[in-house]
Amino acid sequence: MRQSSTELAEKVTWYCAVFLGTILVLNFCESTTNTTSGERVEEINVISSMKRACDEIYVVREGDTLQSISEKCNDPYIVEFNPHIHDPDDVFPGLLIKITPMFTNM
Repeated sequence: MRQSSTELAEKVTWYCAVFLGTILVLNFCESTTNTTSGERVEEINVISSMKRACDEIYVVREGDTLQSISEKCNDPYIVEFNPHIHDPDDVFPGLLIKITPMFTNM
């Protein structure tokens, strides 16, 4: 019994699909088992710190600048949302600043 070329092509395609699916599953399993619990905890800590870098009201500390606060709290519009800051260079310890982070729902 001789198979037609169409039947042979269908079998080859089927075997290739099964092979590709197996490789994808094995690759996925390998990538999830390579992460250690320490790496996972570090990843969670980074996400948590991104979520809650600063409170809604920030108290300026010694050595803080608007640039450093903006980077730390991910709020590029500090001056716009704080009309009591007339001079961006005149930031002093104890000054209260409203923080509006760019991302809030991570």
